Amino acid sequence: MSLHALAAGGAPTRAQLVRFEEAIAELPPVDYETLHTFGPGFYARTIRMQAGSVLTGKVHATEHIFMVSEGDMTIATEAGVQRVGAGFQAVCKAGLKRAGYCHADTVCTNVHITTETDLAKLEAALIEPDHALTQKGVACLG
Repeated sequence: MSLHALAAGGAPTRAQLVRFEEAIAELPPVDYETLHTFGPGFYARTIRMQAGSVLTGKVHATEHIFMVSEGDMTIATEAGVQRVGAGFQAVCKAGLKRAGYCHADTVCTNVHITTETDLAKLEAALIEPDHALTQKGVACLG
């Protein structure tokens, strides 16, 4: 299943996004370069993705800022599908599931309001548990 097929009928459902995630879990794993930045009252997680990458995101438990600082990608969520590039930014609502396809090398950043600096504690506080994917060993975009 491609991202374009997933989005063909408009905004995909959560079930469709999960099926898409399960399908791409069968592909060879891809390592993304990840940068963690901490400042007074915030944590930023930046990832670099190669052109042609297809991925899904973990479901965040809190509202946060999402930015694309470089590249070109299509993002599908239950709210709709859009193609975005450098300069795009949005407030992502808690509970939103994302899937994406990188048309070019792309850099994305999630910015969370927090004073925590321990990555394991951040994961526990900011990401909703997904036990089914954890049991399958699926690595998702955070």
